Amino acid sequence: MKKPLGLGLRLGLSLCFFFASPLFLRSSSAADQTKPTTILYNTNSRADYNFDIYTLPIPPDSQLNAAATADELLITDGHSVNFNGHFPSRFSPSLLSLLPSESLASDLPPLHVVYVTERNGTSSIYLDAVYYDGTGRGTRRSTLQVENRIQVPLVGRQQSNGVISMKDKPSLVGDSLIYVSTHEDSGVPRRSWAAVYSTHLRSGLTRRLSPRGVPDFSPAVSPSGVWTAVASSGEDGWAGTLGELRTDIYIFRTDDGSDRVKVAEHGGWPTWADESTLYFHRWGDDGWWSIYKATLPNDGPIGVNSVVTQRVTPPGLHAFTPAASVANKSFIAVATRRPGSNYRHVELFDVVSKLFTEITRPISPKTHHLNPFISPDSTRIGYHRCRGSKNRGQGDHLLFEYTQSPLADISLIRIYWPFPSFSPEGDRITYAGLPGSGLHVVNLDGSGTRELYSGLAFGTSWNPKIKGLIYTSVGPIFAPTSTEVDVISVNADDEEHSYKKLTTDGKNNAFPSASPDGKWVVFRSGRSGYKNLYIMDAIEGDKAGLQRVTDGSWTDTHCSWSPDGDWIIFASNRDKPGSDSYQLYMVHPNGTELRKVFGDENGVSAHPTFSPDGKSIVFTSDHAGVSAEPISNAHQYQPSSEIFTMKLDGSGLTRWTHNSFDDGTPAWGPMFMTPVDVDLPTRVDQCFFDDCYWVTFPNQNMEARSSVQRANAPCG
Repeated sequence: MKKPLGLGLRLGLSLCFFFASPLFLRSSSAADQTKPTTILYNTNSRADYNFDIYTLPIPPDSQLNAAATADELLITDGHSVNFNGHFPSRFSPSLLSLLPSESLASDLPPLHVVYVTERNGTSSIYLDAVYYDGTGRGTRRSTLQVENRIQVPLVGRQQSNGVISMKDKPSLVGDSLIYVSTHEDSGVPRRSWAAVYSTHLRSGLTRRLSPRGVPDFSPAVSPSGVWTAVASSGEDGWAGTLGELRTDIYIFRTDDGSDRVKVAEHGGWPTWADESTLYFHRWGDDGWWSIYKATLPNDGPIGVNSVVTQRVTPPGLHAFTPAASVANKSFIAVATRRPGSNYRHVELFDVVSKLFTEITRPISPKTHHLNPFISPDSTRIGYHRCRGSKNRGQGDHLLFEYTQSPLADISLIRIYWPFPSFSPEGDRITYAGLPGSGLHVVNLDGSGTRELYSGLAFGTSWNPKIKGLIYTSVGPIFAPTSTEVDVISVNADDEEHSYKKLTTDGKNNAFPSASPDGKWVVFRSGRSGYKNLYIMDAIEGDKAGLQRVTDGSWTDTHCSWSPDGDWIIFASNRDKPGSDSYQLYMVHPNGTELRKVFGDENGVSAHPTFSPDGKSIVFTSDHAGVSAEPISNAHQYQPSSEIFTMKLDGSGLTRWTHNSFDDGTPAWGPMFMTPVDVDLPTRVDQCFFDDCYWVTFPNQNMEARSSVQRANAPCG
């Protein structure tokens, strides 16, 4: 290995982060709004799980083949989603000075953990300290039970001038924090914005370590702190497939990002055992996720040709997200999925004897345990899981969740249910879209929830002129063209709710949107054998006649009428008919002047809707690629989907969400919703999620695999 370089030339001290980010300095599409407004969006399944960081003692070598029975120690504070922990190996005196002095007055050694947390829909990196007696019992948990508990935000919106970003897998090295941020546009459609940064916590100096335009994920710092390893997709970027993020392993100098070199092809989630040994995971040609080891040469140039790579874990089970033990190189920790199990569990793998030791399954057999990490002395193992036993526990199940907005005059709110829409007055919201959810209406403050239709519904719109009149589509979503789906209307102000069926042929009629004069409804229909756009009477439906807007052997869907009535915006795969690639188009209601508004021909941009003043649109898109390795997260249908706004001429593109979730079905309302959290009217204590659907076993039949692919279809 080469000798470490000096710190080199710095960018200058600053007390704030990311001031030079062009995305957040230029005016956005939303800045032209004449009054404060609100963007609502839904995140697939996000509100159904709440993670905390836990730790268990690692059994002595003599007991590695025995099942773990020790009690878990809860480290984090039971709020929101806490994940991807890291036990710091070195704590500098200057960093300790950031902690409250009274919190350090104890004879018990603190257990420090750095982790990512999502508070108010915005990710931050926190440092927590827990005092424990070494057994997990008789513990004084500073994060839970002591008023002056130790919890210090290291990088978040307060420290970053309001910039929102994904944080991935953080590492603390002395006074510096190494992590992933997505605040800088890669400049290339669908190339991830994820890049590794270093922030000096005392001075606030932040510098980018990844090359411009090159996405890096899952950073891991070597034991000496000299080197950082990453999973990088290089300049080719993300291929757009839902599944493994095809990356290679690179290393570079932690202080300035120099001496960058590829050390292994095809791999992710690197972890260091020593200065010349890296472990990583890979989806093998035999269909199994396995752990591999890369041995770097002690002398001579480092590169793919000089690095020895070998498979470590055997086929027959999935093993991913490894964590190496620096103090005990005989084992690594991995998350596993074994045939016959629906859950990931943390196990230790002895790299010498090739034996596994179960750690978490004996304690919580029906709970996912994700992304293990090991303490510097190799005595404890950490991971995150749903808080509470058996995937159940009190969680932050919110109807409305405040999300940090990049603009002060627009409130950004995550809503529990999909397909929201605002009433013309802006005082009510309707939502629909999940099995059993039906169609509901709720007041802007979260009160007065009422069910309007009990069946499966999706896609909602209000009539701007007839008070309380709502349109929705009823029937299965993500269904073939000939499936029976119809548009109905229902009035939210009727004491006894009944609905009127507006379409008569049942050929997948969906996504209605009313014209601003209240006389017409545009919708998509498969009545010709392909899904195209039609206009019908807002009261009588298609029996009063139809006007065809688009015509072609492709899918046009997700239509929305502009506030001035001149345009209809929609999503279409006409660039690649039959594919899952969707772009945004606008057309006049009479079918003239069709033009493309946004989207890469291989990407997915969908669910567009106009701003209240009609000058901008909000939509969901994979324009920014993925923000983290999908295998390291709970299942998301489209982990690359984020919320964007832009002007109708294509300028002012602004990214509003930064995470590894599936954000979609946005709505833009005329009123400013107070940026506070609102609980669900009915208490939900469940914490549940599925593993990534595309993590299948090699012997799983093709019918099951194809059903997974159909379930992941991006557009209904």
